[in-house]
Amino acid sequence: MTVQPSTPSTAADPRAMNAVIAGDTHDPHAILGAHPAGGNTVVRTLRKGAEEVTVVAGGERTPMVRVHPDGIFAAEVPGSVFDYRLDVDGTEFDDPYRHPPTLGELDLHLIGEGRHEKLWKVLGAQPRDTGVGFAVWAPGARGVQVVGDFAGWGPYDGWPMRSLGSSGVWELFVPNAHSGTKYKYKILGRDGVWREHADPLAQHTEVPPATASVVFESSYDWQDAEWMSERATRQWHQEPMSAYEVHLGSWRPGLSYVELADQLTDYVVEMGFTHVELMPVMEHPFGGSWGYQVTGYFAPTSRFGTPDEFRHLVDKLHQAGIGVILDWVPAHFPKDEWALARFDGSPLYEHGDWRRGEHPDWGTYVFDFGRKEVRNFLVANALYWCEEFHADGLRVDAVASMLYLDYSRKDGEWTPNQYGGRENLDAISFLQEMNATVYKNNPGVITVAEESTAWPGVTRPTHLGGLGFGFKWNMGWMNDTLSYMEKEPIYRQWHHHQMTFATVYAWSENYILPISHDEVVHGKGSLTGKMAGDQWQKLANTRALLGFMWSFTGKQLIFMGAEMGDEREWSEERGLDWNLIADESRGGVRRLVQDLNTVYKRTPALWTQDTSPSGFRWITSEDSQHNTFSFLRFSPSGDMVAVVVNFAAVPHEGYRIGLPRPGLWREVINTDSTLYGGSGVGNLGEAHAEEIPWHGMNASASLRIPPLGAVWLHFEG
Repeated sequence: MTVQPSTPSTAADPRAMNAVIAGDTHDPHAILGAHPAGGNTVVRTLRKGAEEVTVVAGGERTPMVRVHPDGIFAAEVPGSVFDYRLDVDGTEFDDPYRHPPTLGELDLHLIGEGRHEKLWKVLGAQPRDTGVGFAVWAPGARGVQVVGDFAGWGPYDGWPMRSLGSSGVWELFVPNAHSGTKYKYKILGRDGVWREHADPLAQHTEVPPATASVVFESSYDWQDAEWMSERATRQWHQEPMSAYEVHLGSWRPGLSYVELADQLTDYVVEMGFTHVELMPVMEHPFGGSWGYQVTGYFAPTSRFGTPDEFRHLVDKLHQAGIGVILDWVPAHFPKDEWALARFDGSPLYEHGDWRRGEHPDWGTYVFDFGRKEVRNFLVANALYWCEEFHADGLRVDAVASMLYLDYSRKDGEWTPNQYGGRENLDAISFLQEMNATVYKNNPGVITVAEESTAWPGVTRPTHLGGLGFGFKWNMGWMNDTLSYMEKEPIYRQWHHHQMTFATVYAWSENYILPISHDEVVHGKGSLTGKMAGDQWQKLANTRALLGFMWSFTGKQLIFMGAEMGDEREWSEERGLDWNLIADESRGGVRRLVQDLNTVYKRTPALWTQDTSPSGFRWITSEDSQHNTFSFLRFSPSGDMVAVVVNFAAVPHEGYRIGLPRPGLWREVINTDSTLYGGSGVGNLGEAHAEEIPWHGMNASASLRIPPLGAVWLHFEG
């Protein structure tokens, strides 16, 4: 049945309609959609470019009249009608403006308080049965439109969104959008300028350099229930942790997440690592940034596949017993105008004062850690990766740049805090909130700080005034150790303290010993390339250092390629040189790393007391004449390992070390073994400690210590 066309009396105030057409409105629903009119209902719709529009409701069809020349149509239909469709030039559509808000009052309250821990479930693109709810935070905007495949991409094609009270959130349900739909937001700033942005909470994106967001709904069926159940009970400070840091794009170039799930998992299992640490997988526009300039905080980069395919990679690692740590970058973000920068036309995610809101070294913006909605964005993002992608840890990049207001700034380029100090109190509070929330919600997950200063209490619990991280990278150990190893052996005796100084502070924090990507780029050379001497000595030095590192107090992390003895500096533009595996001498480094991991994991003395001085004792830290270091590692159950490392280029015969117990000490690692390309100097697999006091202990053993080599002796009794 067709009723008579409506009259122009169904038109709204011309200024309000002009505002809707221009997109300069906080409430397009005040004009568009269904509105009671006495006992009837006035329906208005925005259909730019349409010729004929008809309301279809209750089996009746009511032609609409054009009440604004730029595309607003209206009709009055009998009775109270809220469920209707629109026939637009012969094709039937649902109307975005007939739908209620997709966010509830509790959601808006929590967003306003900065306490919505599941922010990704209400903001961004939320697929529903019949469409997609779009919601974005832009409190300074005069108007927001969502544009995309469903409405066109031109300057006049967007659907105006409504502002939900004082929350700063803009929302619209778009019926004909679906998973896979590309979209962006057009935002009218207070300066009258329209800007087009990707969605800050997009869970999927186009492949760079394209920048649109993509609606995504996960359908992944996780198979790692056993890992997740066990993870909740883990106490990583007292367990073995040996991490392999990976840049996905250059480990084996060209692999997808699905291919990496098989090949990377198999390799990490073969090498014996307990964890992989992935350089940032969050979406970023420039590959050369290695992911550290993030534009899509909630989206795994689409370079290698979909979000569910990334889930598959994590799942396969978990099923193989490998933990997954993700690099996370809350310290700064790039200035790309289509991303977070000046999102609503004014500083929003970034601090408004350039002295606190811009990073002079990296050309990026710094988050406004004091703004509750920004803190909420970042805290929820940390939870998102742990909960939606089952991440086992977050390594937080550039923590020092967050903690200090004068970080990398000259006089006049920073302002003190309210007490006159240089500490960034907002950033401190944010880090404490993030850590406390992650640990509360995800038992067994760890957070790791890349913090390069002596800031106290990085890994102290928040309730004791600390920052609340689980671990901290020991940058001091790394710098001192690499500086020592770069020197010719003849000069090392004058720098002996560089290898012993770490024990002065080793238990002030919970440390990870890192030799990361940062140490093998920008002219620094590869790990093996840093070493002194000819090729044999470089490889021997590398093996000795790894033997020292794996047995020293703290957990371990090395960057991909270090296990191959590669002398080339890493570049993201090429892959690892996998041909090195076949090289007998370089393949020896790889075999050593496998054995280090194997012996390490089965030896509680090497990891149960990493965070306590009870787990470590120097045998002698003073033998600078021989460039030699010796120490003991203990477990609470009585497991013991003695370690002797000789960084001189000559062997030491009859080298006596004190030991706590007489009896058999089995040689479980010798980095100079011919298996690894060494010269084979050693103790024929065992040493016998006699009741001869030495180094303040009741027993001792006389050993053959190889040149540029490390020996581990496990007490057998």
